[in-house]
Amino acid sequence: MKIIETVEELAAIYGGGLSEASVAKVTDHLTPLYRQMIEASPFVALATVGPEGLDCSPRGDLGGVVRVIDDKVLHMPDWRGNNRVDSLSNIVRDPRLALMFLIPGSNTTMRINGRGVVSNDEALLTSFEMDGKHPRTVIVVTIEEVYFQCARALIRSELWNPDKFVDPKGLPTPGLMLKAATEAFDHETYDREWAARAARTMW
Repeated sequence: MKIIETVEELAAIYGGGLSEASVAKVTDHLTPLYRQMIEASPFVALATVGPEGLDCSPRGDLGGVVRVIDDKVLHMPDWRGNNRVDSLSNIVRDPRLALMFLIPGSNTTMRINGRGVVSNDEALLTSFEMDGKHPRTVIVVTIEEVYFQCARALIRSELWNPDKFVDPKGLPTPGLMLKAATEAFDHETYDREWAARAARTMW
């Protein structure tokens, strides 16, 4: 298999010229329309890097997955999860992060590159309180660049086309995937407990 090893080789394949739009769309802050897109998104993939390597974590929330503070700062609450804290552990050691926002029904995604810190400031946590619960920490993101992504990937995947939705009954359950990794795992109990947790509030 032939491996491409230099940027020059890539340039020979893809060409060196960027379109005007590819350059002009990148800003170092949220424009009003970029803010509108970000605030419409209930889901984001959070990419971080640390000594052990890379991590990409899904984050979701009703009414917007992040809170826009101003044109340079976002707040992202860290709600209850699996306690692996891979993303948070990376951020406290290396602040670099990237975000990709999806908006249901829209083929346009938004991307942010920047830096983050993890805060457990009591007033900040309380500001996110919902149903009597609040996150244990909040990721404070400082934007370094933001832009929208070409829609081709979502168009090709037909991500929002209900006729293309996969029937979950044809997929392995979380318990079965755990059993495949650890043969003695009690997948039936895990799946029952998972279904019960999913039926309750996830905050």
